Amino acid sequence: MTCFLCPQCGVQFAATQTPPENCPICEDERQYVRWEGQAWITGEELSAGHRLVMKDDAGVLAFGIEPRFAIGQRALLAQTPHGNVLWDCISMVSDEAVAEINRRGGLAAIAISHCHYYSVMVEWSEAFGGVPIYLHADDRQWIMRPHNAIVSWAGETLAINPSLTLVRCGGHFAGGQVLHWKRDDGNTLLSGDILQVTPTRRHVSFMYSYPNYIPLNAPAVRRIAAALEPFEFDDIYGAWWQQNIIGGARTAFHASIARYLQAIG
Repeated sequence: MTCFLCPQCGVQFAATQTPPENCPICEDERQYVRWEGQAWITGEELSAGHRLVMKDDAGVLAFGIEPRFAIGQRALLAQTPHGNVLWDCISMVSDEAVAEINRRGGLAAIAISHCHYYSVMVEWSEAFGGVPIYLHADDRQWIMRPHNAIVSWAGETLAINPSLTLVRCGGHFAGGQVLHWKRDDGNTLLSGDILQVTPTRRHVSFMYSYPNYIPLNAPAVRRIAAALEPFEFDDIYGAWWQQNIIGGARTAFHASIARYLQAIG
């Protein structure tokens, strides 16, 4: 029995004797099936040609895969006095990464913005004794490897600890969530691509489907604005290396909302 991974989205599936017939995540219009057709790899095959890297990204420890694999996101470690949380996830776990997180106080939980980054979330949880994985219940259908560590929470906000609060924004996915992080040097949003930090690093943008260029509609964008209105934040950390807004992020967010709504008419 093998937990196969889809190389296009990087998501791991429940254990089977043979590869699954299809990847529902990639067949959805917010992703796509690779041009060569659906394929599958094992974790061992991935490790043979790739490595997990750890780097500081604007003061936060981040984890990625080199060379680039699947969607190419990186994960972030939100370190708090009340326990550390891994934000978003990647398709590899390494002994070195586990040791570094343990050196920094261990891991209390995992939280992931949306299903494109579910990756090998179960393996990350098990590497730290089965810590909870917080996913919004509205995205339950996209869980390809069920596990008892998964917490499908419902509602609009969930305080993981006194420093970290999940906020359901919707948009890209119905259960799309961001993580608000109270820090000593200023509050932060960890956004994945629910809020997509643009290459200028002065704005964010929004899409229903990134690879298929389907914009998010105005009511959905206004809902995101309303969901985040109660929260103060100075920085936004996006889904990719160095794609962050450091300082003035709340002002940039409001300007981005207005710019986007004007652009789509």
